[in-house]
Amino acid sequence: MIFAPAPLVGAYVIELERLEDERGFFARSFCQDEFAAHGLNPRLAQCNVSFNRRRGTLRGMHFQGAPHEEAKLVRCTQGAIWDVVVDLRASSPTFKRWHAVELSAANRRAVYVPEGMAHGFQTLTEDSEVLYLMFTSFRPEAARGVRWDDPAFGIDWPIAQPFMSERDQAFPLFTG
Repeated sequence: MIFAPAPLVGAYVIELERLEDERGFFARSFCQDEFAAHGLNPRLAQCNVSFNRRRGTLRGMHFQGAPHEEAKLVRCTQGAIWDVVVDLRASSPTFKRWHAVELSAANRRAVYVPEGMAHGFQTLTEDSEVLYLMFTSFRPEAARGVRWDDPAFGIDWPIAQPFMSERDQAFPLFTG
């Protein structure tokens, strides 16, 4: 795996290091030892899949509150998404900054989202599928979110009129 630090402290864009031959390629997409060597949470707790029928679907901006902060590794396995991470850690030098990267089945990139950051994505194609490796189990009582269009962040979404759940539309503005 090739770990490229994102502009937000602790976040990474991870590329596959491909071993290719006439059959195709093999690549490791997760390794506890390599994650630990980069200072990332290496303890996998659960895996989730999100399938999205419509282009423009927006899911986010999600995080879990203390003491159940979550880290996740996000990969798009079908279609393409605009993946966004927002730093909500008040002590961080990148506090309230955001970073986005296109994840797709074609580019096979992944994003590591550390604890204390909000995460969301918008689908760029019909029938997109997203795989999440979660490093903390989901706790409904700790589920939180902030608005996708919060002026405190100024996220530049590629599709102006997103298709969203009522829950995600109702998240509050960030007050931290």
